[in-house]
Amino acid sequence: MGKYDELFKPIKIGNRICSNRFCDNAMETNNADDEGNPTDKTYSRYERLFKGNAGLIDLEAITVTRESRGRLHQLSIEPHNAKAIEKFVKSLKEVNNKPLFVFQLTHAGELSRPEFSRRVTIKPLPGFIPADQLTEEDVEEIMKKYETAAKIAYESGADGLDLKYCHGYLGSQILRPYNDRKWKYGGSWENRRQYAFDLVERVQKAVNYDKDFIIGAKVSAWEGFPGGQGTVSADSPIMDLTETFDLIKGIEERGAKYILQSAGSPSITLSLSQPDRRIPDYAYLDFYFQKEIKKIVKPETVVIGSGYSVFREGKNLFQGVDKPAKSSLVYWGEKNISEGVVDMIAIGRQSIADPELPIKLEEGRENEIKWCTTCDHCMEIMIHQHNVGCCTYEKEYAQDFRQIRKESGMLKEFHT
Repeated sequence: MGKYDELFKPIKIGNRICSNRFCDNAMETNNADDEGNPTDKTYSRYERLFKGNAGLIDLEAITVTRESRGRLHQLSIEPHNAKAIEKFVKSLKEVNNKPLFVFQLTHAGELSRPEFSRRVTIKPLPGFIPADQLTEEDVEEIMKKYETAAKIAYESGADGLDLKYCHGYLGSQILRPYNDRKWKYGGSWENRRQYAFDLVERVQKAVNYDKDFIIGAKVSAWEGFPGGQGTVSADSPIMDLTETFDLIKGIEERGAKYILQSAGSPSITLSLSQPDRRIPDYAYLDFYFQKEIKKIVKPETVVIGSGYSVFREGKNLFQGVDKPAKSSLVYWGEKNISEGVVDMIAIGRQSIADPELPIKLEEGRENEIKWCTTCDHCMEIMIHQHNVGCCTYEKEYAQDFRQIRKESGMLKEFHT
């Protein structure tokens, strides 16, 4: 079959066929227009991803409401965006109709930026800017916005949805034990998990339970701070995956066809959500989460794993391994799929460095791959609300990064 037998085997997700085991993770690039519609930069980014031929492409976090959002130029999916989104999907399918294209729907909640939107909270976290506390009526309105967004995605020609229960956004804020407030979706686990269950059921209904439309979810298995997802209690950071597993089984029972594993909350535990190149070992923890999730889901439910970009081509700082032969992205992708640890691998930062990684591997052009250095400069320019691209390989973003550092008085030696 070729050099990478496992990575290029097709796999079924629900009733759809995914042509290979690569998933382009949802990576925010903050380049929509003032109304949340795709711009030329958005088109360019996704056209390159579609040419890259990953089996599944996950559209970056697209907000169901511009009222509360984390990025100034975030894509949005409200009625006024419908025509632009339909045009966007049609254009990308003309570039390459093989990849499955899902939309990651999100609401930023407490991570909304007050400079340009309404910051809201379930229960204020220490150290966060004060925010308006959401009422049950507010959350009901948000649920309705998810329903509208699901319908727009469906009618635009998207292949499915990724519901965001990760990385500290609204889904995480409701699900975590820290949400011990006494209300409809707070306090007991039975109350908190009901938010996720209700959301799956409501978006399913919004698309008329179309079995060919894929519903899945991205889940932070463990957020790694007191009261975060996957912890034992509201005031403890100790890992306990009981709620994580129950969440996954519950949304699976309600129709979820894939689980995209993640960890951490970038505003608090960044290295958990994207392993740090200097101390990359959290990537092994991702493997553990993938393995444990794979054990508890049905055989037909696809588990997609995160944490692979930091392995690169094997030139990394992992210790005690034969580098690069047994410490690369493709080595661990092949090994983990063949051993049943995971079904697919998600590439995040690597997809910004080189959107064409899958096709280059498939065609034997490994020497042309631009490997992500996991410098995280792309994250830094995103935090400053700039358009996002690779600061290592793209001159425009390298210059932008230098300017940000210069203005903040933090300019260091930087080579492109």
